[in-house]
Amino acid sequence: MAVSRPRSRPVRLTQRERRAATSGALLDATIACLVDHGYAGTTTARVADLAGVSRGAQLHYFSSKADLVSAAVARLAGKRIDQLRARMAEVPPDEDRLPVILDALWDTHQGDVFDATLELWVAARTDPDLRGGLLALERDVLRKSMAAAAEALPARAARPGFREDVEFALAAIRGLALLRAANGGSPAGAQGHWAPVRERLLRALA
Repeated sequence: MAVSRPRSRPVRLTQRERRAATSGALLDATIACLVDHGYAGTTTARVADLAGVSRGAQLHYFSSKADLVSAAVARLAGKRIDQLRARMAEVPPDEDRLPVILDALWDTHQGDVFDATLELWVAARTDPDLRGGLLALERDVLRKSMAAAAEALPARAARPGFREDVEFALAAIRGLALLRAANGGSPAGAQGHWAPVRERLLRALA
């Protein structure tokens, strides 16, 4: 005779946890829509359907498309900063961290996350509601990137012109990433262009 075993009870989420899960699903669905359909094809109805929530629930969390896409990119931007800090923490204190920082910044401008952000940059040119939120987000990302770089390179950060150096590196990285996206190039091909630029940046910033 088989012994009956008590069934494990499903874990019951708190209201805060349920809200966080629903919000996260909507933001992830937004990024997927931006990558697959572009900004014009990213509708709140499509996002709600992909996230598996009702249209009413989606409006309860994000009242407009601009709010939705801005929040999605802000979440990913925060993750990129966390990844940058984590990579810095893995480098021994006596090792030059500049090459690691450049590679980390380059990596954050590759793949679906950057492609989704690029969709928003282009759309923001003619969408004032989106532009306002995106400009604020870009300023926040730049500030946190500067702080992470300063923590990793305290000696360089104490020298005049450190902020300009980081902005110069970001401009070069973004320029290459834009060329890759505009030309339909592969990440592998972009890496070939990045190698010589990386060496020039290392010499210039040293």
